[in-house]
Amino acid sequence: MFVGDFCDRGQDSPAVLALAQRLIESGRAVAVLGNHEINLLREDVKDGSGWFFDERVERDNLKYAPYQRIDQAQRESIMRLVGSLPIALERDDLRVIHAAWCPEQIALARQLPMGSVRREYDHWEDEAARHAQLTRLQDRMHAERMQWPHDLEDGERKPPFLAAHAENESNKQMLNPLKVLTSGVERKGSDPFYAGGKWRFVERVGWWDEYTDRVPVVVGHYWRRLHAIDRAQLGKGDQDLFRDIAPLAWHGRHGNVFCVDFSVGARWSARRQGREPDRDFKLAALRWPERVLQFDDGVTLATEGFGAEHAPQP
Repeated sequence: MFVGDFCDRGQDSPAVLALAQRLIESGRAVAVLGNHEINLLREDVKDGSGWFFDERVERDNLKYAPYQRIDQAQRESIMRLVGSLPIALERDDLRVIHAAWCPEQIALARQLPMGSVRREYDHWEDEAARHAQLTRLQDRMHAERMQWPHDLEDGERKPPFLAAHAENESNKQMLNPLKVLTSGVERKGSDPFYAGGKWRFVERVGWWDEYTDRVPVVVGHYWRRLHAIDRAQLGKGDQDLFRDIAPLAWHGRHGNVFCVDFSVGARWSARRQGREPDRDFKLAALRWPERVLQFDDGVTLATEGFGAEHAPQP
C-alpha cells in the first residue's frame, strides 16, 4: 500500500508516478491520495509542481531544478491515475490514510463513489469560500497585505502574525473534510512559520492523541525521521509532532498509529547541498502484520511500543 505524495520533490516525479501506476494497474499495489496528488487532480498549482504546471516553472527552477518535466501523454496518464485513487483504505485489521483518520470526516469519505474526490473536494472548497465571503474575510486579508506587501513565499522575510490569514488557513483546512483527511488537523497559531514554501499561520495537531478506535492506522505526510536533523534546513519551520516520539515507536492514545514517512522528500535538498542523504532521508515500507520497517537501503528495523497506552496530551 502506498500512502500518497508521489510527486513535487526530487528530480523525476513523472517516473515515480509511472512506476506506481504500473504496480497499481497490475494489481501488485494499492494507494491512497496524498495532498500533492489532490493538487494535481484539482489543477491547483503549488510549490514544487513545476514539473507538471507551466505556471510554477520559473519559481521552482530556483529551488528544485534540475527536474524532469512531462509531455502531454504522461500528463493524461497521471490524471487518470490520480482520478482513480481513493481517500482511504481499510479492512478489519488495518486502516491506511495519508494524513488523519478522523471519524466524522471518514464517515463522509466512506459514502463517496470512486472517482468523485475532485467533485466533492471542490464542493467543500466552495463552501469555505462562501463562508469567507459572509465574514468579509478577503477584505480583512487584503487590509493585512497592505500592511505587509511582501511575498509570503519569501522565506527571508518573516511577516507579523496575520490574524485574517490565520483564520483563512484554518477555515479552508477544517471546513473541508477531505482536506482534513489528506492534510491533517490544524488550528490557528500565534507565531508565523515557514513550511511548504510559504509562511503559515496555523499549527498542526497530533490527531492520534484523540484516536480512540482499536484498529491500527498507518499514515504518511508528517516527515518523521530516524536521526535528529535541522528541520529549518528543509524549509520545515512548523512544530515537530514527533519531538517526543521515538523514531520507531507507534504513537497515539492506544499506541496503534504509525507514520511511515521518514523524510525521503528531503533528498533533493541534501543532494543540492552536496550532502550524503541516505542516513537522514529514507523511503520506508511497513511490513504488516510483522510491524517491521523495510528501508530502501536494505536496512530492516522492528517497530516499538505497539498497543502501548498513553495518557491524552493536554
